[in-house]
Amino acid sequence: MFYKLQRYYTYFCIVKEFRHQHKRPKKNTLVIGRTAIIAAMKEGKQLDRIYMQTAVHGETIDEIRILAERYMIPINKVPVEKLNNFNVSNHEGCIAQISKIQYQDLQDVISFVVEKGEVPLFIILDGVTDIRNIGAIARSAFCFGVNAIIIPDKGVGSLNEDAILTSAGALEQIAVCRVNSLMKAVDDLHLNGIKVFASVMGATTKSYECNFAEPSAIVMGAEEKGIYPALMKVCDEKFAIPMTGDFDSLNVSVATGIILYEAAKQRGTSQNQ
Repeated sequence: MFYKLQRYYTYFCIVKEFRHQHKRPKKNTLVIGRTAIIAAMKEGKQLDRIYMQTAVHGETIDEIRILAERYMIPINKVPVEKLNNFNVSNHEGCIAQISKIQYQDLQDVISFVVEKGEVPLFIILDGVTDIRNIGAIARSAFCFGVNAIIIPDKGVGSLNEDAILTSAGALEQIAVCRVNSLMKAVDDLHLNGIKVFASVMGATTKSYECNFAEPSAIVMGAEEKGIYPALMKVCDEKFAIPMTGDFDSLNVSVATGIILYEAAKQRGTSQNQ
């Protein structure tokens, strides 16, 4: 009897956790319908992403796609059941979610940092989709003096309320730059004299051998796939975190924290002010 109750309790906890992770966003965080979404983008309202019903078409849909590309807003193609699950009416095959994050222009952030007399330090996330990892990375980034987190407009987790909660509010305190190409972002960093490092399992150079005291950007890839090969090629230096245990890899947020501590130590900013 005890073991049956234990199984039921475990099942209840799993279901509760699942429901918590898939809760509906509040209606006041949504823009509903094609015309409203077009108007929101033209007014400069920052949208986290647009959910668009698969196979919808028409002039307004074409305009949404053009504007979304211009403003680097991801479009998620979804079945109508997904849209209906938002529990709103007259969505016309399109629902957008208002961003909780105010995205910054990368060059504006670089210029601001340099004008303040600081040495730039950026984190680039390639393919990191788990919002808990993103939140934890943002928390470490804010604590260790990172100027901005650079993310692509596609292939990254939604920076929603759960991500902000996981970050303990750090995502609202640190600059986030959303770009339509990480390759182009690396080019912009290079043009501004910023060296780009790639965290790679098996690299011969260790993290403590890198000079993070110079203007730096550090690329962190997804745990399963790592850094996209083409992006890896344009990085200036590859390094690995030294480990004594024989294990595949560290969690990406843990790895980022270790690397950023090394950067802060080199820059003399790891001690409490």
